[in-house]
Amino acid sequence: MAPVGGTAVQDHVALAEIELCGELIIAASAAQERLSLESIDEVLRVAEERDTPRC
Repeated sequence: MAPVGGTAVQDHVALAEIELCGELIIAASAAQERLSLESIDEVLRVAEERDTPRC
């Protein structure tokens, strides 16, 4: 049950993970065969994370 008073807490990391899981589920359901590791990395944008410089 949600707390009364409208004190909604947003966990941005959890929301991002849920979004990525949704995208992965959509890709898997649209695929004819199992997704390859490369396809999974593409859906999850793993290469983009590796290529982005960190400060």
